[in-house]
Amino acid sequence: MGRKLLNIILFQVAWFTAVLGAARGNEWYGPLAVALVLSVHFALTDDRRGELTLMLVAGTLGFCFDTALSAAGIVTPRGHIFPYPLSQPWMVSLWLNFAATLNVSLAWLKGRYLLAAIFGAVGGAGSYFGGARLGATLALPDVNGILLLAVGWGIMTPFLVWLAKRFHRNGAAVIAP
Repeated sequence: MGRKLLNIILFQVAWFTAVLGAARGNEWYGPLAVALVLSVHFALTDDRRGELTLMLVAGTLGFCFDTALSAAGIVTPRGHIFPYPLSQPWMVSLWLNFAATLNVSLAWLKGRYLLAAIFGAVGGAGSYFGGARLGATLALPDVNGILLLAVGWGIMTPFLVWLAKRFHRNGAAVIAP
């Protein structure tokens, strides 16, 4: 199996595990699944330092972004391990999961920032809406919430794509031969 395909499959498995786990009151499933995905990801990368830096920044940005969304009432996640409105570990793990795709299956977005913005706006808002439909949040975001999610992800995705390129050692391939 190709590494890009493996990256896509592992991303999807971890996303569904996190979302469905939260929906069913098992919030720890997401961080556990993402930890397993990241162990495979780091085993296959030749730039662990760059990838770790990317993960730390993406996780921090995601925590802040989701905390702001929660405080504004746009997203109401299930499973409050941390006090409201702080973003929950299962949600932060999804940001790490997404970051693990940026130098592998989403590497084609590098240097294509408008495309990354469109991809992020549609995919990010769609992911939150899909997660809400699966029961990971207490309510579906309204139209204004979806628009704010689209704008936020439309900004965040090209920024994370840029960071992935910047943190990547000498622009070399992230995946070991």
